[in-house]
Amino acid sequence: MEWFVVFWILVGISAGCWWYRKEKSSSSSSKNDMNMEQTSGVLPKGSFGWPLIGETLDFIAAGYTSQPVSFMEKRRSLYGKVFKTHILGTPIIVSTDPGVNKVVLQNHGNIFIPAYPKSIREIFGEYSILQTNGTLQKKVHALIGGFLRSPQFKARITRDIEHYVKLALASWKDLPLLLIQEETQKFTFKVLVKALISLDPSDDLDFLKREFDEFIKGLICLPIKLPGTRLYKSLKAKERILKLVKTIVEQRKLGMERSGDHENQNAIPNDAVDVLLRDGSGEQNDRQSLSLDFIISHIIELMIPGEETVPMSMTLAVKFLSDCPVALEQLTEENMKLKRQKTDSGDDYCWTDYMSLQFTQNVINETLRVANIINAVWRKALKDVEIKGILIPKGWCVLTSFSSVHMDEENYENPYEFDPWRWEKTGASVKNNCFTPFGGGQRLCPGLELSRLEISVFLHHLVTTYRWVAEKDDIIYFPTVKLKKKLPIRVTSIGNSS
Repeated sequence: MEWFVVFWILVGISAGCWWYRKEKSSSSSSKNDMNMEQTSGVLPKGSFGWPLIGETLDFIAAGYTSQPVSFMEKRRSLYGKVFKTHILGTPIIVSTDPGVNKVVLQNHGNIFIPAYPKSIREIFGEYSILQTNGTLQKKVHALIGGFLRSPQFKARITRDIEHYVKLALASWKDLPLLLIQEETQKFTFKVLVKALISLDPSDDLDFLKREFDEFIKGLICLPIKLPGTRLYKSLKAKERILKLVKTIVEQRKLGMERSGDHENQNAIPNDAVDVLLRDGSGEQNDRQSLSLDFIISHIIELMIPGEETVPMSMTLAVKFLSDCPVALEQLTEENMKLKRQKTDSGDDYCWTDYMSLQFTQNVINETLRVANIINAVWRKALKDVEIKGILIPKGWCVLTSFSSVHMDEENYENPYEFDPWRWEKTGASVKNNCFTPFGGGQRLCPGLELSRLEISVFLHHLVTTYRWVAEKDDIIYFPTVKLKKKLPIRVTSIGNSS
């Protein structure tokens, strides 16, 4: 563990050096702009900590505790819900205020743009979702979101998820011990790749999964691109992924051109590649076709939830339910009731069947709130901004802390307690500013409904197929949310559990 802590200290310092060079000029100009002649807003209170490294060490150390928001909570108690600090080499304003977060995420007038360290930008490249802003970002977001919400896609993807989940669960019965974190990754990646590029189980899919595992390891690493370094290995893996995905997209484009399907805006798309190739515009004079490089880059980035966020949500749901037998019992009863109804009627499951499981949705809500897999987003102000009397200077970064809002006693009673029943109470809503597990505003995750469906299908078939005993495991929150031992469990088929 000690070497790992040292490693991330180096990450902070290295990233700090980059941020310091990049932001020095803009920070200087921001200081000149902070006089009251130009704005009535006031820079938030706070501390910049030590020279260069600021409060980075405290920020990282909090990630290794059972309460990673302790860094935010301590400063919130001293300076208020919005405060300034200096982490990863840059002055930054941290917001734990849901109202301020909402304004930043809504991003009216493109005042805020994504701002991430060099290693992340380099891995994603110039066509990255993170570097796409304005009307182009809105257009692509609408195209993908519309496709994922379409009735045709919902019907097809429900069957696909069921298929992959059932195959996975069937393979568990002969395993003496299995690691939920690993097992869920195997089928969630398949589901998402099928939705994005219609790639079925094959050697190409196995290759893509191996290379993606290597690629994603570099999302948070030292920004050093030398042979043997983490960044170098990840970039090489991405080159191999690009080659495969490029071949698939080019073949699809050629096939569409030969059939004339690329001009048929009424044709039902099979996957996200179809959607982006058609460009979503029915008026030829107004077409602004997306480049192949742009499409390929976006497709690769859209695979990340299948490797990280969705399987981690499933894993944590199993952990929290294992630690809360009463919740597990109620969830099992609800899902057993649905299974009996389907058995009696002979009807297939559909999207709405899973989403109508109210307590299951409450469990998912509570898992997302407590887990905080996406704990914050980073934005950079393109000009001086005043929100609720607070000044955010031009060139400064803003960290909107979702986890702080989710774990704030003002928003949730006993916030560290896993309590799915809280969502039954009056006033609890998944649409308010205090619940943002999928982000918000113009960059709200377009696949949020798909993610909920995947988790619902998994939980339904898990609790109606098996009973399980989970070993004690601890959650690690830095650099990303993981289970220390990947959550080992032993399963017993329901028919044999008695």
